[in-house]
Amino acid sequence: MPSLSAYLLVGGTAAVVTFVLIPLVIRLSPRMQAVVEPDARRVHTRPTPTAGGLAMIIGVVAAAVVAFLHPEFTDVVAARTEMLGVVAAAGVMWSVGFVDDIREISPPAKMAGMVLSGSIMSLTGVSILVFRVPFFDVLLLSTDWSFFVTVLWVVLMANIVNFIDGLDGLAAGIVAIASGTFLLYAIQLGDEGVLDPANPGALWAVIALGVCIGFLPHNVHPARIFMGDGGALLIGLLMAASTMSVGGRTTAEFSGQAFFFFAPIFIPLVILGVPLVDTAWAVLRRTIRGKSPFSTADKEHLHHRLMNLGHGHRRAVLILWTWTALLSALVLYPTYTGEGDAVVPIGIAALALILYSAFRPRFRDRHAEVQVSAAELDKLE
Repeated sequence: MPSLSAYLLVGGTAAVVTFVLIPLVIRLSPRMQAVVEPDARRVHTRPTPTAGGLAMIIGVVAAAVVAFLHPEFTDVVAARTEMLGVVAAAGVMWSVGFVDDIREISPPAKMAGMVLSGSIMSLTGVSILVFRVPFFDVLLLSTDWSFFVTVLWVVLMANIVNFIDGLDGLAAGIVAIASGTFLLYAIQLGDEGVLDPANPGALWAVIALGVCIGFLPHNVHPARIFMGDGGALLIGLLMAASTMSVGGRTTAEFSGQAFFFFAPIFIPLVILGVPLVDTAWAVLRRTIRGKSPFSTADKEHLHHRLMNLGHGHRRAVLILWTWTALLSALVLYPTYTGEGDAVVPIGIAALALILYSAFRPRFRDRHAEVQVSAAELDKLE
């Protein structure tokens, strides 16, 4: 497989190009009418450009060009149809989101664009061929089932990222942690001979990592720009491409892993555990209320609930970043050590985070009430 330095060069290209282009996109956003106003369902308080995905898609293309030209990626880019397929699908996915950012399109039209993007990936060879069911057996998917599962996976991953893009820096940070984890995971499987050296999964992961790192400095609270649906759907597609390339093509088992580690396709379910729970709950909540799960926005996501508990904007984002990092460590530790003992300390850390998330604001508020009461008594005396 390519060396870590080669991957960092590609990811660094994506990061630098994205970072440098963001100020230009900020200036151009009003002309493109890509500015979102504050409203009842959003937490920002001033008009903010929402075309950050434009810089990100250019960063993706620039990084892909560097990979094409780099000698260490010769085997990886040998399947040019697959490489061009992911780039083309990324362009379609970004375009769908960008149009929705400028002028809202209907949910069926938006879904059709996502399905088209997933179809391009499947038709160009980026697809799930192997599906392992824990406690059962490996399923070799037929052509029809492979196409269906691939498109479904792309749509799912894109919507997961889009759903959690509700606080400054939240989606970019979570995807950066998840894609960085998946990069290390794919490299380790390659070093152990589980993955073919030409597998492009790590490449798409490092590109996703790069564009998120390049975007984050402009997006931390208070954000100067949002990635918009265009950026969120784009990085969701990159995660889908990475996970399918790694988990959907090998029947080999990697020793030292629990049952879910034997099925690389389930790894993103662990790495992206927080946004997956958030997405599932959002879909269920809106469906019960008789609303479309993909067209109706609300302020009841996990990040909104954390803020309602009393956490500030930055702390709510940091808590969810920490959750993703913990779940990522849960994956990486046994992958690199062959031991599963990490479950206990990470479980304790997760419990501590839950307690901190739930009770710290209440303790702070109670402390403030005590101080106010004491001040009122002093006045009475």
